[in-house]
Amino acid sequence: MNILQLPWRTIAKEAFDRTLPFVNVFCCLHFANKYICSSAHTFGPSMVPTLSLTGDLVLVDQISTRFGRIKNGDIVLVRSPVNPRKVITKRVTGMEGDQVTFLEDPNDKNSYKTVTIQEGHVWVQGDNIYASTDSRIFGAVPYGLLCGRIFFRIWPLNSFGSLSSQS
Repeated sequence: MNILQLPWRTIAKEAFDRTLPFVNVFCCLHFANKYICSSAHTFGPSMVPTLSLTGDLVLVDQISTRFGRIKNGDIVLVRSPVNPRKVITKRVTGMEGDQVTFLEDPNDKNSYKTVTIQEGHVWVQGDNIYASTDSRIFGAVPYGLLCGRIFFRIWPLNSFGSLSSQS
């Protein structure tokens, strides 16, 4: 019996049975990438010297932000409060209830300001305060804007390794 003589229902069932394993694999991969761990490309001057200016390929843990396991010193991806289309990389330097003292103007050593971080927010700053737009500009960030915690650098190979809670 050739293909033109088979009922279409049988052909459709065979096609479905052949593609189902691939669909399952892709669904699992999508779930893992979206909700467990993914990769990201970070670049820019705000996290120099921890992350390079030209860009690093890093692994991002999404579970930590979902279950409140972020702590001081963690490097996080944050949806920018200034431009929601942009995701920025910063270091957590204060948790809810903490008091943070910072220089409002890095060029003026007498321009200190102290704030208390409200509930449900974190204070984020770039490691390079001279080239970073961070909580000193837009204030504490709501916990819901955290996209994930960066924990491992994949590229460049000469810097391959863990980034967990480096200061």
